Amino acid sequence: MIYYPISTLMLAGIREILIITTPHDQSQFIELLGDGSNFGLTLNYAIQEEPKGLAEAFIIAEDFLSNDCCMMILGDNIFHGAGLGREISKVIPSSGAHIFTYEVSNPSEYGVLEINHDNKLVSITEKPTQFVSNLAITGLYFFDSKVSTIAKNIKPSKRGELEITSLLNFYLENGQLTRTALSRGTAWLDTGNPKSLSDAAIFIRVVEERTGLKIACLEEIALTNNWVDRVLIQELIRNNSKNEYFSYLEKLLNR
Repeated sequence: MIYYPISTLMLAGIREILIITTPHDQSQFIELLGDGSNFGLTLNYAIQEEPKGLAEAFIIAEDFLSNDCCMMILGDNIFHGAGLGREISKVIPSSGAHIFTYEVSNPSEYGVLEINHDNKLVSITEKPTQFVSNLAITGLYFFDSKVSTIAKNIKPSKRGELEITSLLNFYLENGQLTRTALSRGTAWLDTGNPKSLSDAAIFIRVVEERTGLKIACLEEIALTNNWVDRVLIQELIRNNSKNEYFSYLEKLLNR
């Protein structure tokens, strides 16, 4: 699953990534991904000791960010669409925060953005019980260099967490939040429950079987971007047992 959010960042040109996990899961991520050099990346790792909210990620990542801007993507989100990486990289502002919205039929299951008739951002509501809008806020965000400081000053919610909604509302109230509406040609899959995970698996299987292409092959993205060379990919193929994934890489080199 982690390949999908990482591939989105790579397509947007991002090569320095911090992966925040639970203490229990971190060793598995390190074993799978290593230091990122196989993908032309620099991967770092950090631990969130307890589930204290998404906004805590920016406190954990403060040293890693070193007063720089960043993108955040949730590990259970899948984005897929032609030219998506270029679209993301083109709309990122130089300051403030930026969100990506997607029209959904069940907005009560998401954080939702309300806009007015002038397309101005009005409010963000977490899982509204009454209809506000159908613009769900996806798990992909941009924040400027002030985000760690702001995260340290927001108040925990009633459930004791530093909510990403509180962070976004701070930027919204200060007129520093912008948004991009993902096009209808983009697929956004939130795999946070068993049904949506099953739906995502079916979507990926159908697309990959029909096209013969992998949706999130990190080595392919790295090779296309000239972040790694053919020699590295050949070495990976030799050093791993032959399976469908490495057969795909072999075909990639022979194209």
